[in-house]
Amino acid sequence: MVDAGRIALICGVDEAGRGPLCGAVVAAAVILDPARPIAGLADSKKLSERARDRLAPLIRERALAWAVAEASVEEIDRLNILHATMLAMKRAVEALSVKADEVLVDGNRCPALSIPARAIVKGDSLEPSISAASILAKTVRDEQMRALDVLFPQYGLAVHKGYPTAAHLAAIHKHGVQDFYRRSFGPVRRILENPPLWAEGDNP
Repeated sequence: MVDAGRIALICGVDEAGRGPLCGAVVAAAVILDPARPIAGLADSKKLSERARDRLAPLIRERALAWAVAEASVEEIDRLNILHATMLAMKRAVEALSVKADEVLVDGNRCPALSIPARAIVKGDSLEPSISAASILAKTVRDEQMRALDVLFPQYGLAVHKGYPTAAHLAAIHKHGVQDFYRRSFGPVRRILENPPLWAEGDNP
């Protein structure tokens, strides 16, 4: 129950990284401050990388509260990507320094929370708080891919961010399946079941 005269605190939640073949799935939760609006919020997928990188620090600076959490590759393989995504979202909401009155989640499912929650299809285009969460989740995950790219430049992760492009699949065939790959995902699993020549010895 929200006290009379107090503005309800709405938390937007979104994720990044459900589709890629590698890395964690990242979720963010954001409670925006109505007194400090942020111009230009939109679904992160519809924004340029430059726009996302400009907006992310503004969200961190002006939001009443924000948090980013993730579920690991091991959790994705053990739970499946849907349940791992719900876990990351739950962790993000529970990490907030301020408790929301309601949680709005992008998509058609909500994680199990102690706070009332509502799923909104295409919510990242409709609700500013979800848009903000999508931007934080996307920028954090992209940075993780760039960091991995420094260690494993042969996979091109900074370019495709782990998604199953033709170039990415060719790189996995050539260089092997590293520990950061999701072995439960079909393209990775098929390579492991039908290994190329590199599998006869050590991965290059």
